[in-house]
Amino acid sequence: MIAISESASTKIKEMLAQEETPNLFLRIGVKEGGCSGFSYGMGFDDEQHDNDKEMQIQELKVIVDQDSLKYLNGLEIDFKESAMGGGFTIENPNASATCGCGSSFRTATAAGKPNPDAC
Repeated sequence: MIAISESASTKIKEMLAQEETPNLFLRIGVKEGGCSGFSYGMGFDDEQHDNDKEMQIQELKVIVDQDSLKYLNGLEIDFKESAMGGGFTIENPNASATCGCGSSFRTATAAGKPNPDAC
């Protein structure tokens, strides 16, 4: 299961409202790369695939591909405002290590292919 905080949900809904493409949803995924071995992907999409799992979270349609699900179970997405602006934060209980930029991770059972130049 993936959790999206109320503040993150509000920000995502605001961003979706600014898009001109109808029927967009939030796609969350994982791919090999990043300085720790895996990197997160989060963005809007309008195409679903056979290996996608659909979820309703905070009144948002969220799609995750089957391969990414094992790395994202328990994931928590939040949005925090700061003096320098705002940004999404990700807490992943499956990550055994993360990089300083927060967009890359590795798990205890899967290393991925690290790219030290990614952060």
